[in-house]
Amino acid sequence: MALLPMQRIYIYALKKDRKKILELLQRRGVVEVRSMLKEDKVFNKSDVSVVMQSLEKNISIAAESLDILNTYVKENKSMLSALSGRQELTVEDYDSFKVKYKPVVDKAKRIIELSKIIAENKADVFRLQTQIEILTPWVNLDIPLNFKGTKQTTGFIGTLPKPWTLEEIYEKLADYMPLDVDIISSTKEQTCVFVLCTNDNKDKVYEILRGLEFTLPPLSSDKSPAEQLDLLKQQIDMANSNIVVATEEMESYAMDRNELKFLQDYDTMRLEKYEVIGTLLQSKNVFIISGFIAEKDIKAIEEELTSSFDLAFETTEPRKRDDVPILYKNNGFSEPLEGTVNSYSPPGRGEMDPTTVMSLFYYALFGLMLSDAGYGFIIAAVCAFGLIKFKKTIEKPMKNTLKMYMFCGIATIFWGIIFSSYFGDIFDVVGKTFFGVTDLPIIPPVWFYPVEKPMLMLTFSMAIGIVHLLTGLAMKGYQMAKQKEYMGIIYDVVFWYVLLLSGVVILLSSEMVTNILGINVNLSDVVIDIAKIAALVSALGIILTNGRESKNPFKRILKGLYALYGISGYLSDILSYSRLLALGLATGIIGTVVNQMAAMTAGGALGPIFFTIIVIIGHALNLMINALGAYVHTNRLQYVEFFGKFYEGGGKVFKPFGINTKYYRIKESTKYGSIK
Repeated sequence: MALLPMQRIYIYALKKDRKKILELLQRRGVVEVRSMLKEDKVFNKSDVSVVMQSLEKNISIAAESLDILNTYVKENKSMLSALSGRQELTVEDYDSFKVKYKPVVDKAKRIIELSKIIAENKADVFRLQTQIEILTPWVNLDIPLNFKGTKQTTGFIGTLPKPWTLEEIYEKLADYMPLDVDIISSTKEQTCVFVLCTNDNKDKVYEILRGLEFTLPPLSSDKSPAEQLDLLKQQIDMANSNIVVATEEMESYAMDRNELKFLQDYDTMRLEKYEVIGTLLQSKNVFIISGFIAEKDIKAIEEELTSSFDLAFETTEPRKRDDVPILYKNNGFSEPLEGTVNSYSPPGRGEMDPTTVMSLFYYALFGLMLSDAGYGFIIAAVCAFGLIKFKKTIEKPMKNTLKMYMFCGIATIFWGIIFSSYFGDIFDVVGKTFFGVTDLPIIPPVWFYPVEKPMLMLTFSMAIGIVHLLTGLAMKGYQMAKQKEYMGIIYDVVFWYVLLLSGVVILLSSEMVTNILGINVNLSDVVIDIAKIAALVSALGIILTNGRESKNPFKRILKGLYALYGISGYLSDILSYSRLLALGLATGIIGTVVNQMAAMTAGGALGPIFFTIIVIIGHALNLMINALGAYVHTNRLQYVEFFGKFYEGGGKVFKPFGINTKYYRIKESTKYGSIK
């Protein structure tokens, strides 16, 4: 529940050591480089845009070549490959890649070139096949399609829509004899014809043919269609041969896949380094690194730098106007939810880290919404298997995700036992259906069945909501105490605490409310009177103090009244916790329905098989749907109801200059331990 203290850092070093120092800092990943000094006549920033463009281009080439290669030669990956993390390389492997760099870039470019060759030849094959389809009806024509006639005659080669006979065509052209008509081919859609007439009648013959919707062939050649078809087939064979050759060469680069991956990561690291170089102030012989570092890392990095290089190392307290980055410090139980807090917004300056307190409610609320011990066991077991199986290779983001869901699964097991939900009522259904057990339930609930007592479950859900909201108010008070706003604690926290708790007591004294909730609360008249007085006093305190920043008394009272109107927001917030009831009931009821459907098919020799299939499929779907719902609504209760009481956010997460690669990570052993 803490944020690590940060320090401003300044490193003054010789320019000849710039590359080695930056690469060391990049591998350590403990300094967020910021440009915090102004340029002057001596120190200025370098223009690295040309180099960065070149690196970005090579990164793009490497990524594109990998995508292309994967379409031709699929990479063998297991379903759990995401848990294996990035492959580890030594610093020596990184440095040795300089020799391979240009050949690997050439390979990447060649893969892209081959993909273009394959694409172009496939396009040629498609184009040539289209031409073959066009020429096929003319295969029996022994003259070229571009034949126009002789000195005394004119030829017309083309198509007429629908089938035609020679008699029908001659009948249309009978007035312009002598002429010759040949039907080359005929289908339901068209008739391919060759008409030869004298030059004297060519215009009139063409006019009649156009009236018959005569069209010229889309292709024209000085070879006969049969000869042209042979030529096209040869061209297709050539294009297919080019495709085969290019594909074989493409597949041969599969053994270079790892080098292409490293090329992408190598230039990604170099790009990040040049991004930093662009922010550094440099003179002819000296450069300055400025930024932020966590206090815990100062000693180690200072010793390592000063022992290896001639430089000056300085750290100072951040200034008030500095936008200091946020670096969390949480235990293994709360750390997995740091990403959830970041999704809302990192803590702003002066704010506390809400992760630890939020994690207690987060896991509990998730488990309560899913509330099935069977589902919780599956979630927890799968995540625990991943954490144990890939303990040495799994990386922090994936590790935190698995830990988060494992804790959610454990909470789900707890609530499932409390309410006796094990894949719905699977034990009762199996016992009754296959073993004739009549003494049900086999495993009674520790507390009660939510389906049988929904109003009790609703009351419990709202009670949790009240505790959640009051905890948010308490955190607001704690935060104000750290900022020494002691009177603000009374005005903005204590008054609301008294008002809310008094309101709860007053509501519980109402017979209508207790009947709706299905509970029996015996409160003495003295307690009720005290609650009413406390509510009145606290409401008056809110009205008089919540507009205290205004000097105008009238405005102050109006703002106080508006603040008191916020009690309606608290009421709606408490009602929103009814989703705990809704989602919990949905999980249990759907699971029970699945079991009953399976029981209906349990008769006969194949009954157990059908029963098992329905149970597996039904509960798998129920788990996926309701686990997603529990995740979404748990986040909503944290972001809207809980954070809304005390948390603003607006900070920036600490982003150190490091190795943010996709496929590989650098590992080295130093006197400070193993660094990845």
